[in-house]
Amino acid sequence: MPTHPPPEITRRPMGLRWAVAGSLTLHLIALGVLLPAFKTRPPAVPDQPVVITAVVVPPAEPPRTAPAPPVAPPAKPPAGPTPPARPAPVPTSQPGRAFMDAPPAPTAQEWAQAATYTLKNAKRYRHHWGQHLRSLMGTAHEGPDQGAVRFRIEIAPDGQLARLDTIWSTSPSVEQRARAAVRQMPPLPPTPTGLPLVFEKTIVFDPWTAETPPLYQNDCEPDPPQHGNRFVWDGRTPQVVAEQAVAVKLDPAAYEECLKQLPQDSIEAEAASDKRQQEQWASPTLGR
Repeated sequence: MPTHPPPEITRRPMGLRWAVAGSLTLHLIALGVLLPAFKTRPPAVPDQPVVITAVVVPPAEPPRTAPAPPVAPPAKPPAGPTPPARPAPVPTSQPGRAFMDAPPAPTAQEWAQAATYTLKNAKRYRHHWGQHLRSLMGTAHEGPDQGAVRFRIEIAPDGQLARLDTIWSTSPSVEQRARAAVRQMPPLPPTPTGLPLVFEKTIVFDPWTAETPPLYQNDCEPDPPQHGNRFVWDGRTPQVVAEQAVAVKLDPAAYEECLKQLPQDSIEAEAASDKRQQEQWASPTLGR
């Protein structure tokens, strides 16, 4: 039999083997890096609402106290005559309300001095009349019974009340109280001039206003002239210009005699006069 020669074994070079091995290694590394990125992630869980549960704590029960022991009834007084009940005292003030007591009435000596004071339309007589009336009206309380009334008074020469007219009033009850006090006034001395005395007087009945005595130190001075329109004309009579008013002064002898009649002013009267002048002439911005 013919013999064939053995096939020739071809050998590949070593460089090709290393190239194939390196390529496989790089592919494996790439697969290991990229494969986790393609894995599916679990779906996101939606946000759940926060539920707040309010816990109500019941109030603590108050401590229980033992019941008070029964009180024995008071012993009955022995039989006998019942004493007469005493009348309850009448309070001069009411709790929680402002009040002002009535001023004292003028004394008999003060009325006698007022009956001889002829200056300024019997100024002292008029003041004592209002003070006496206010004293008879009693204590003034804060509330619906307070107010003021202005009278026009005419007193006969013998001291008797001839006429009493109401000019205005802020409270019917105050007017009724004042008229009732007028009927209670005792007989008054004769007027200083021996003529009917006509004047106006405001009676204030509240817990804040007090009747202050007037000042007498300027009563010998002449009254200031009343300035008006000198050129006023009624349109019918001949038109004339009135004379300028001038204050009339007393002669020195009459002035000295008048000063002897002036009474001594009280501290209350001077303080009230200073307060009136300050309220009248003080600047609105003073004290700011």
